[in-house]
Amino acid sequence: MSDTSESTDDAGESPDGGDDAAAAVDAEEVRHVADLARVRLADDEVDEFAAQFGDILEYFEALDEVPETEREEDLVNVMRPDEVRDGLSQEEALANAEETEDGFFVGPKVS
Repeated sequence: MSDTSESTDDAGESPDGGDDAAAAVDAEEVRHVADLARVRLADDEVDEFAAQFGDILEYFEALDEVPETEREEDLVNVMRPDEVRDGLSQEEALANAEETEDGFFVGPKVS
């Protein structure tokens, strides 16, 4: 997304030195995203979403401050081993079925 302000400062920074990610999202960009998503927005909603998009961009910028780790996690298999067990017989499996035919469940026709 582009910064449409007339400031010559770095993008994403306001003239007072603070972070200005909310201003980096303008109403035209919100309308463009809404058109792509096929969502109709009222004018007051456009302003609200522009502010929310700016907040989201600030959260992503905060992720840049998370330090990277060089350590690999120890991988542990948390799955239990497979065990063969006796299952239901065909008669037991079909015992509560409303309708069966030739040893199979009968369900409603789909098409």
